[in-house]
Amino acid sequence: MPHAVARLRAARLARSAKPFIARGSRAPRCPGCRVLFSHCLCALKPAPASAAGVCLLMGDIEALKPSNTGWLIADVVRDTAAFGWSRTEVDPGLLALLADPQWNPCLVFPGEFVEAGRVITDLPPVPGKRPLFLLLDGTWTEARKMFRKSPYLDRLPVLSLQPEQLSRYRLRRSYRDDHLCTAEVAAICLASVGEQHSADTLDAYLDVFTNHYLTARNSVPPDWEDAAHQRLRALCAAAV
Repeated sequence: MPHAVARLRAARLARSAKPFIARGSRAPRCPGCRVLFSHCLCALKPAPASAAGVCLLMGDIEALKPSNTGWLIADVVRDTAAFGWSRTEVDPGLLALLADPQWNPCLVFPGEFVEAGRVITDLPPVPGKRPLFLLLDGTWTEARKMFRKSPYLDRLPVLSLQPEQLSRYRLRRSYRDDHLCTAEVAAICLASVGEQHSADTLDAYLDVFTNHYLTARNSVPPDWEDAAHQRLRALCAAAV
């Protein structure tokens, strides 16, 4: 069964008046990994796991972009939900998810833009509840708009991460090296609640995806035996 981001992509495409063409390429892409068929990495897709959940609130065309890394999260984290964001309405499914008693939800966003009373630096465990990380998936401008104009999120605590590493994401331009991509943020969240194997797997999967995406762009074959590929295969084998 397609995961949540794939379903959101399909729904968004169904509403489009014209086909979506990824910037810089009109070549067909694998529907399973969104990379050119010549560089498909579906054979390395991890088995989804993790007791934590991730909820992606996505900008209008974010799910259509082949460089989107929310797709990778949904491949790794079994309980990943994805909803499109609108300023004027909210998906009832999102409200139902946030109210579901099995989850302990928080919104992940930089604390410098939030009133101090809402900010937490870790998500404290709640007996009988599983952690749920809500990520705003889009450009930085889109994420700030979603944060400001989504009053239904105001009741959630805001998890402010303090990542030690700089972003390794190379598929889109960013003006700041400390702006992590969505998959990098999710990996830090997973590690913060003890899901280290899932966090490491997501990090390795991002590195392999980036490798295949860029080598396809440059018309050179991927190195299936480099450190990133070997690390991902070892992590997938350890999960069996």
